[in-house]
Formats: sequence, structure tokens, C-alpha cells
Amino acid sequence: MKNFVFYNPTKIIFGENTISKIGEEIKKFGLNKILLHYGSGSIKRNGVYDQVINSLKEYNIEWIEVSGVKPNPRLSKVYEGIKFAKEHNVDGILAVGGGSVIDSAKAIAGGFYYDGDIWDAYSKKYIIKKALPLFSVLTLSATGSEMNGNSVITKEETKQKWATSSKELYPKVSIIDPTAQYSLPEKQTINGAVDAISHVMEYYFDGTKDTEIQDQIAEGIIRTVIKNTEILLENPKDYNARSNLAWSATLALNGLLRAGSNGGDWASHTLEHSVSALFDIAHGEGLAIIFPAWLEYVKNEYIEKFDRFAKEIFNIDTGNAAIDANLGIQALKEWYKRIGQPISLKEIGATEKDIERLVENAIQSSPMGKLKKLEEKEIREIYTIALKNK
Repeated sequence: MKNFVFYNPTKIIFGENTISKIGEEIKKFGLNKILLHYGSGSIKRNGVYDQVINSLKEYNIEWIEVSGVKPNPRLSKVYEGIKFAKEHNVDGILAVGGGSVIDSAKAIAGGFYYDGDIWDAYSKKYIIKKALPLFSVLTLSATGSEMNGNSVITKEETKQKWATSSKELYPKVSIIDPTAQYSLPEKQTINGAVDAISHVMEYYFDGTKDTEIQDQIAEGIIRTVIKNTEILLENPKDYNARSNLAWSATLALNGLLRAGSNGGDWASHTLEHSVSALFDIAHGEGLAIIFPAWLEYVKNEYIEKFDRFAKEIFNIDTGNAAIDANLGIQALKEWYKRIGQPISLKEIGATEKDIERLVENAIQSSPMGKLKKLEEKEIREIYTIALKNK
């Protein structure tokens, strides 16, 4: 295990009937006027919006709204939010939604005090050193953005889907009420589950040795996500299953698994960002396609870990590590197929002609990866595997 510093300042309020606490939590920071940021309006249909507004009113907190955040959140919406927030001189931001909304709110929070283009933070020209206080009410468990300092934004004109990270972007308080996710479309629950598993695997397969406690936690999270996703596909309003899936997704990317590791591999996420930027699919769909292809490509770099994955997650043990590794990857693909995810680029309409477009987009972030360094040649080979996956 490597030396580490664990830091996470986000307060989590978890459970049923907790959304009404958001006004009180915001007021504790002395805030009086906030930007309310959300997506397409589903929070108005499921009652979450009314709960939030009633809580803000109870604590005499003014609000202005910027809505319309889309999956793969757009830079143009961030610019709109920054401009509106400055014009109205808000002193905080409340994101109500899933990871896309929270990531967009983080970009607005970071851009509020920056005189330049906030895209500079995503293109590694600027480190966010000051941001508006951010709060969140989570309505879709997937990205873990409710308890980390990460943000991913898409620049529409260039099809660049890039990330930034700053300790200033951690939400002050995040509320996770599993009942707010009862009305989610099935596909969003599935995408969230795949995203959570992928976050765990980024750390699990980053090549770090002797991380027994992290491995045990990681395997527990993956098994929990698989089990409870299957329950929710049968009964979307199973409170215990929603709770276990929600907390698993938060733990997957709140820094706990990063402790003592190489910091995660993250090549699969980077490769996927090019897929969802060019084809505008959900991040969870892209990860179901790319991650197994990456696993197939790098498995011989750390065959013992792939053997362990097969045993601990899918109860596969033939006595031959190489065979187990292959069967474990296949079992993951089969589970993705069973819950309705695509596992090949062909399934989202890509052809061999698209490989070079993907490579050209992805190499802007190369070299990438920890377990195996990927540059143009390796990136092309992984996309080719992903095209032919079945």
C-alpha cells in the first residue's frame, strides 16, 4: 500500500424525508441567495422540486434558476449559469439532479470568481482556487459527484469531453434520499450502476500491490451494485435496494478507494469520454462498451488481479489464472447484456470508419493509464476490440 492523505469535507445527509433539510443546511453557511441548477424538469414531476423550494422558503433563502442541463453536460450551459449567477450576485449554488447537474454546477461555481474562460480548468491551463459554496440534492446515483471534487464537461464545438478536479469543488452538503430515485427510468438506474462499477474497477485494476482492505471494499461494492440493480429491475421502489445502490455509488468515487493506490487507471474513462462526446450516448452505456475492451487488452499486465476479480465477483475458479481472467471478463459482459447495456461500438451505430475519429479525439489526452500506458497505437487497438465485442 502506498502512502496517502485522505480528504473529504462533504457532509452527507442520507435517508428518507431528508430533502426538507436543505434550506437549513444552506442557511448554516450564512447564505441568502442561491442559484438553483437542475435538468429537464423531472424534479417537478416527482415532487423533489417542491420539497426543495418549500425548504428554501422556510429559511428565507432567495433563489434564481438555470435549468436544462443535459446528460454529458454542455459548456454552453455552464457559461449561461456563470453569467446569470454574476448578474444576480448569488452567494451559493444548489444542484438538484444527478452527476451531470452537479458537474455543471461545479463548473459554474469555479467560474464565478475566475475572470478567464472556465474551460481553462478543463484544458489544464488553470487550477480552480476559489469557488462558490456548492450544495446538492441527489436524484440519480452514478457518478459520485455528490461527494467529490471532480467535474466533467463537454465542449460542443470541438467534441472534447474533459475533466477537472479541485478541493474547492467538493459540495459542502449533499442530501441523498433514495425515495427520490423511485421514479427513475430503468435505463438511468442501469447506467448509474455501470458507472459505479467502473469507478471501482479504475482503482481495482490500477496495478497497485498489497491493497487488501481496498480490494475487499471494492469487491463488496461491486457485488452490492450487481445484486441490488437486479432487485431494482424487478421492483424500482425497493427502498433497501435503492439505499444500497445509492451509497455504493457514492463510496465508489469519494476518495476511499483511492487511498493507498496509484490513483486509479482512468484510461477507460478517458476513452469513453470520446465515445459519448462523438455519439452523445449515456456515460454508463459507453463504459459498458469500453471497459471490457480495455480489460481484455491489459489483462496480462496483472493476471493475478484479473483472476481474483473472476473468483470474488463471479465465483469463477478453474484453477488456471489465465482462463479465469478471460471468463471473468466474459461474465462481466454477459451481465451488462443481461441488464440491457450495449457491449460493442457497433450497437451504437459505429463502424470501422469511426475508429479514426475516436482515436483522433482520444489522443488529445494521451498518454493515459497506469496499469499500461496507452498511446495512439494502443488506443486504436482497444477501440477495435470494442467494435467487435460480443
